[in-house]
Amino acid sequence: MASNPSLSRKSLGRRVRELRKKKGWSLKHVSGRSGISYSTLSKVENNKLSLTYDKLIQLSMGLDVDMRVLFEAANPHDEAQEPLISGRRSIVRNLLGNDIETDAYQLSFLFEELANKRMEPVVMRLKARSLREYGGLIRHAGEEMILVLEGMVEVQTAGYQPVTLHKHDSIYLDSTMGHAYLRTGQDDAVILGICCGEMPTSITRARSESSARDMD
Repeated sequence: MASNPSLSRKSLGRRVRELRKKKGWSLKHVSGRSGISYSTLSKVENNKLSLTYDKLIQLSMGLDVDMRVLFEAANPHDEAQEPLISGRRSIVRNLLGNDIETDAYQLSFLFEELANKRMEPVVMRLKARSLREYGGLIRHAGEEMILVLEGMVEVQTAGYQPVTLHKHDSIYLDSTMGHAYLRTGQDDAVILGICCGEMPTSITRARSESSARDMD
């Protein structure tokens, strides 16, 4: 893919250097985080090289910022402020390689390589059949929805009677309200969940523990 001709090398190089120094990171550190070679990053910062779209995604992930931040002028009076980029995408095939197991469910996070997502999509295979096995009702900031892909799911919420969802049924709820998703029936229960806001603490913890194990 060719690099975008409308993006100024000078403004990109200056912005990358500003972001890197703000975090106190060396070029070598950013290279290791992004998977882009030291020499390539050096050329970018010295305005000798532009990057293709996929490399811009890698760089934004390495700097731990949304890609559009790369093209925002640090000073609002900067004359070289560039247009924002919003066209990013990610593809997941067969949910392979990112499963997290707990006693209550198996999780497969989607589009993990995208930083600063507004939504957190996850496929969950439910194992818990009771609220005790699930760990009780959970609450967190934001809103969420689930769509049943397989089996039957009992949704328990604070303030409402439990409701049973069948395949292709869905529910949308306020995540600050206590809620839990339980497997019911004989078949496995699999749901697609999309959360806007914070992820539940139990899931965040399981995710961190899994990442730590992968680094060992």
